[in-house]
Amino acid sequence: MHMAPQTKRWTRAELAQLPDDNNKYEVVRGELFVTPAPRLRHQQLIVVLARLLAAYVARHGLGDIHQARSVMIFDGSEVEPDLMVRPLVRPPLPEWEDAPIPVLVVEVLSDTTQRRDHVAKRALYLAAGVAEYWIVDGDTRSITVVRRDRPDELVLGRLVWHPTGATALLEIDAAEMFLEALG
Repeated sequence: MHMAPQTKRWTRAELAQLPDDNNKYEVVRGELFVTPAPRLRHQQLIVVLARLLAAYVARHGLGDIHQARSVMIFDGSEVEPDLMVRPLVRPPLPEWEDAPIPVLVVEVLSDTTQRRDHVAKRALYLAAGVAEYWIVDGDTRSITVVRRDRPDELVLGRLVWHPTGATALLEIDAAEMFLEALG
């Protein structure tokens, strides 16, 4: 009888032992993901989105914007979203495990991350209770908005965000945002 080989299940402890070699290492429910350094266009999308979010997040007291090397931990998984908005907690927390779940997570697609961003990370973020998850696709110049208990929304024009606690909507012209970031 032929048996399928068992796939190694990675832990966060093993993740911490991996080399600091300019790759991004994440573990999602036991599966290890290795991502090479991003391309400039990927980072430019993050820079523009962070700037568009910053004043709104500050004005409404929603928390802090986290970028590269910031971690979200949930259910034995450890990921580094491209961008996230976390509720503000004072005094600063000693470890990532103590940080609150983000109210918004943004992942910018790349050739190596498309499947994991649409499948494994999507499922993780929804299970963790992330209120909204944006999947930004620079190639199609679109944003997929994922919210619990609602169908996904493909945004080509006006992106609207109205998180709990905000007194006004944030509106982003997606076409202008992509033009600014990518030309």
